[in-house]
Amino acid sequence: MNDSGYEGRQDEIRDWKTPAIDTFANIYPDNDYEILMTIPEFTCICPKTGLPDFAVLRLTYVPNEHCIELKSFKEYTLAFRSKGIFHENVVNKVLDDLVSAIKPRKLTLQGIFNLRGGIQTTVERSYQADNS
Repeated sequence: MNDSGYEGRQDEIRDWKTPAIDTFANIYPDNDYEILMTIPEFTCICPKTGLPDFAVLRLTYVPNEHCIELKSFKEYTLAFRSKGIFHENVVNKVLDDLVSAIKPRKLTLQGIFNLRGGIQTTVERSYQADNS
């Protein structure tokens, strides 16, 4: 086992209380349609160096009863500017919070993080509602 010094540094992320993501009623819940959003100026903090990390977040979802209200989602993403968080945890936390807020039929989130130390990282996660 390689001890990188990161163990335990992200344990609180799942329980981190982020700002609420407001929603509005989808008046076409009987239609399957996709909503695509791009957040081109997402920032967070590298938990090891304390330096800023920059990314483009690409969100695609098929709403069910609710849609994401954009102003509150922008305020939600701004909370990450001062948070030390790994790229993988950004994508997982944001997706979990979005699913909790809007309970979509489908949702995919891609985090495309800027080059750092010669390595560019892209993290993607998808969610599909259980229709049973």
